[in-house]
Amino acid sequence: MDWSSEREPEPGAFRRSEGLRKLLKRLHESGPGAWRTDPEANALLQFAAEKYSALARKHGLDPWEAASAAFDAMRAPATLRADDPWALVTRAVQITCIAEERAQGLLCSVHQARRAKVSVFHDAERFSDREHELPEYHPAFRTAPIDAQPDSAPREDVQAAVADAIMLFTLLGWPNDRARVGVEYVCGRLADAPSRPSAYESLRRDYAARAQLDLPQQAWLAMLKALLGCCDPLHQHTVAGRGVLLRLIVGEPLRALLHDDDLVTGIVVNTPWTSA
Repeated sequence: MDWSSEREPEPGAFRRSEGLRKLLKRLHESGPGAWRTDPEANALLQFAAEKYSALARKHGLDPWEAASAAFDAMRAPATLRADDPWALVTRAVQITCIAEERAQGLLCSVHQARRAKVSVFHDAERFSDREHELPEYHPAFRTAPIDAQPDSAPREDVQAAVADAIMLFTLLGWPNDRARVGVEYVCGRLADAPSRPSAYESLRRDYAARAQLDLPQQAWLAMLKALLGCCDPLHQHTVAGRGVLLRLIVGEPLRALLHDDDLVTGIVVNTPWTSA
């Protein structure tokens, strides 16, 4: 009996699962160099590149990248033991292609892209690629237009507000020198304070400044309340909570302040010479 026909492998037998199993077993038993020298191994990889070319293009990869993934799967011992070796190889190539695509989108390694805690993120993208603004971006990533108005008030507006505040106290009966020195002192301390409430509390307890300005306690407290506003959190969004300086800086005219009865009464009643 001629046994040569049984020993010679059937051409293209690796296209079937059992043929693939026999070829992989022979290559494994032949040693490390078998994949480089065996003609059937070369044909197998050519077939894998053609078989998985559509899957590779679907994920933006070269067909030989899919063939490389198939090569890695074929060398795994689990492929020889699988009920359907080709099904196992196909699934391994599919997973690798997905990981390669995600790695390119996430700008990370394929090993990291395989991890669930990394793959859940969306692909990296440039801000310029977005057609519409994304308000959920962190404020640190936002840029203001060249012609945007600065958040802080211009120096001219601040100086005008200070001058109008001095004029307000003067029109309501305060001596001009005390009104000017008091308003300027409060503004200077306000510039160094983290907030208006903190400036109010610091100035309220500044007995040395009150003595230096020669203002009675009630007059000094009335000036602070008028300039900085009421520090009660319940009034922080009201007219009384904003204070004269803030109201002037945001554009409220002096004549509007003169029509605020509560504000005018608090300043007039506590003029320096009528305070205890």
